[in-house]
Amino acid sequence: QVQLVESGGGSVQAGGSLRLSCAASGDTYGSRCMGWFRQAPGKEREGVASVYSITGSTYYADSEKGRFTISQDNAKNTVYLQMNSLKPEDTAMYYCAARLYSGCGGSWSRSWEYNYWGQGTQVTVSS
Repeated sequence: QVQLVESGGGSVQAGGSLRLSCAASGDTYGSRCMGWFRQAPGKEREGVASVYSITGSTYYADSEKGRFTISQDNAKNTVYLQMNSLKPEDTAMYYCAARLYSGCGGSWSRSWEYNYWGQGTQVTVSS
């Protein structure tokens, strides 16, 4: 079992930045793929970025490359999502997710393959 708690969401103007955090507790000893997903009203949940706990390999959705950075602090069991140059279309509920004993690889954005989810943190970007 893993518990995930997100924080850091809020309201910003376009062009601004936010840093999301995801603190994991419970079974955090094995390898895992940690992902950030988002879901806007009326839209499907989509993968934003992920990181593999062992190697630190990162994966990004094309639309976020260069603007978002995912990182991890294994000592703190925390994953971060630094979001820069935010756009109104980035407005969504952002969720942290974990896939235990697994790498990320080509399936990193498949939300159905993640076992554990946080409660989400809202990000609102105004124009």
